[in-house]
Amino acid sequence: MKKVYAYPKSLKRAPFHYCPGCGHSIVHRLVCEVIDEMNLQDKTIGIPPPGCSVFAYNYFDVDMAESAHGRGAAVATGAKRAFPDAIVFTYQGDGDLAAIGTAETIHAANRGEQITTIFVNNAVYGMTGGQMAPTTLVGQKTTTTPYGRDESLDGAPIKMSEILALVKGTVYIERVAVNSPDNIRKAKKAIRKAFQTQIYKLGFSMVEILSPCPTNWKMSPIESWQWVDREMTKVFPLGVIKDTTEKKDAD
Repeated sequence: MKKVYAYPKSLKRAPFHYCPGCGHSIVHRLVCEVIDEMNLQDKTIGIPPPGCSVFAYNYFDVDMAESAHGRGAAVATGAKRAFPDAIVFTYQGDGDLAAIGTAETIHAANRGEQITTIFVNNAVYGMTGGQMAPTTLVGQKTTTTPYGRDESLDGAPIKMSEILALVKGTVYIERVAVNSPDNIRKAKKAIRKAFQTQIYKLGFSMVEILSPCPTNWKMSPIESWQWVDREMTKVFPLGVIKDTTEKKDAD
């Protein structure tokens, strides 16, 4: 009989604290499946700054190191330089990576640090009460924009993947989603490629993942999954943003 399901070895058997319908639990499993399939459990270091994933060390059965808010890329840089043979990844939300951590992320990417960033974008500050984030859509209601984000006051949503694609040190950047089985399969493929990019020492890689946040969006899980397709992908289109891995391999 062919085995079609197995609990990932690198995922601890602990109940998730995430809200029903949240994408974090799916992303956690995808990362762990990739770690297992690539036989990386004993050499992986995860860096989760504060955010909804602040308790990620309760779930990932790999070496984990907390960083200060927004400093994931800085701590990951230090870990990778101290342990160059390790696979180092940050696990960051949009409020973390695209706000307080913008400088660390951009400069680590520009230096071409050999790290991988898993960037979970749910267009809102999830852990602290649903405030407007840098990625909040124009017109989207949050606790700090009860009438909807106003572009004339708050600016437009920041597209970090497109920004990072402009710097020389980035090699692979892709935007995916986890709101449907097909998108989940594509997300796993992107995470695997990002880790491979690091293994081959090609440069900085990032996978941006559009993730539902039913609680702060004030929607049911099904409505939030549909909202990702209907609204989020208009502003944050899915697909490969940058991929120079083949050119790097040739060099």
